[in-house]
Amino acid sequence: MIKLRCKKFFRSNSKVASSNAVAADAKLGGEIKWELRPGGMLVQKRECAENDGDSIITLRVSTVTQCHHISIQPTSSFGELKMILAMVTGLEPKEQRLLYKGKEREDCEYLHMVGVKDKDKVLLFQDPSIKERKLATNGHVQVIGSTYHTICV
Repeated sequence: MIKLRCKKFFRSNSKVASSNAVAADAKLGGEIKWELRPGGMLVQKRECAENDGDSIITLRVSTVTQCHHISIQPTSSFGELKMILAMVTGLEPKEQRLLYKGKEREDCEYLHMVGVKDKDKVLLFQDPSIKERKLATNGHVQVIGSTYHTICV
């Protein structure tokens, strides 16, 4: 069995890490700010603009032909975003499909819980089934499924 000296092993690593942190902080010209957490732990204070309750993010919402810049609170849901987009695009919220990071998002999902940040891109598509129904009702033909086609002879 081999015994290692833990003090010597960890002491050299901690000196290097602490001297690098102090050198990096000195280069930035800043002073380390500390905060006391409720559990009694003393940690370096985070400086984040998103902690404010009234912060607003700007989203780039892209459709097939247009791009809209929408300002909204990060704690809003995708359903609330759809309501804003309904005013901008003219599509009803039921007709809209929102994709973020390649996944369709439900109305009940919150932007900040999914990971939406400032200036992120969200894709907006019109629901194809509703689009088919609109085309069918404009042509005075009732279509139940997408497999039926109108043939004029």
